[in-house]
Amino acid sequence: MHSGNFLRPFVVSLVPGIALALLAGCHRGPAQKPPPPPTVTVAPVEKKEIVEWQEFTGRIEPIETVEVRPRVSGYIQEVRFQSGQMVRKGDVLIRIDPRWHQAEFDRRQAEVEQAKVRLENARREAERVVQLLANKAISTEEADARQSRYQGSKAGLLAAQAALDSAKLDLDYTDVRSPIDGKVSRALLTEGNYVNGVAGAATLLTTIVSIDPVYVYADIDENSLLKFNQLAVARRLETNGDGKIPIELQLADESDFPHQGTIESFDNRLNADTGSILLRAVFPNKDSRIVPGLFARIRVPLSERYPALLVDERAIGTDQAQKFVLSLSATNTVEYRPVKLGPLWNGKRIIRSGLESEQRIVVNGLARVRPGMPVSAQEAVAASPDSRDPRLARVDPKP
Repeated sequence: MHSGNFLRPFVVSLVPGIALALLAGCHRGPAQKPPPPPTVTVAPVEKKEIVEWQEFTGRIEPIETVEVRPRVSGYIQEVRFQSGQMVRKGDVLIRIDPRWHQAEFDRRQAEVEQAKVRLENARREAERVVQLLANKAISTEEADARQSRYQGSKAGLLAAQAALDSAKLDLDYTDVRSPIDGKVSRALLTEGNYVNGVAGAATLLTTIVSIDPVYVYADIDENSLLKFNQLAVARRLETNGDGKIPIELQLADESDFPHQGTIESFDNRLNADTGSILLRAVFPNKDSRIVPGLFARIRVPLSERYPALLVDERAIGTDQAQKFVLSLSATNTVEYRPVKLGPLWNGKRIIRSGLESEQRIVVNGLARVRPGMPVSAQEAVAASPDSRDPRLARVDPKP
């Protein structure tokens, strides 16, 4: 058999296969669709009138602190207060047994009555001096002696009255009264104990601190002081109706700064060791929530009120040493915008430069997009409005 006859059936069978393959190549299916643009959450740049504040650690102190000590000696007869009780000025706190002092008062009162009798007798004798001298019934020396006894009796009555007044004070001091309004501490001595009322060695009975208002002391650094003074001299800081500069206070268990007070004074010099100066502020405390001795956070205004641009902190990215945000163009294309940051304000970051009001920026999904990419924008859900005064700004000096 010839070789050409052997290949003829194979070639005949191969031709239909090639034709089918070519036909299939001419009828390919539709091309695959490109992936949809990534979805990001966007929000407009917010513009608000704000005041920047700087936070400091403060300590709360009472305006008045009194150590209650007796003014007379004796045994405690009664303790009339409970530990931690609010007391008013003049309330009796402790009563010292008054019987000895009552007896001394009665004796001094009797001496006053005796002095009055002696004065009356001396007065009558002195009034008869002129007539007796005219009748030559007494000598001139006797007349002078009667006048002297009269003057001495007047002085004796004054001395007796002074001793009576002193005894009256001692008797009154057997009731140890509160000298101020405030909260009393515990009784350091109880009934039956002897207390010393001698000046300089008087026994400590308890202490009282005033509660409303209270002082808050804080150390202010040099740079903040200079900035504050510059604004204060230029009268660019907001004041209340009394012309005082308001500040806010936050206790350790509070999330915001609900307590409103005013700056009372700065110390007269900077502490060279710490580079700070002591600020004293006054805060009303009608509900007694601000307890003397606590530490607290206060914030002091360090700017005038001005229109600021605010963005969500999540929208800020870091490119080495450069801060940036991604904004959207009119065609929903991502644009890279370097920005200069300010401090935090109510959870949002102040933008010093690089953005304009009402621009839309990416607040969620920065890792999925790059500048120049088209995106599908989804508006962020607006947060509930802050019920606090817009001045309440949480300031972080390190953006």
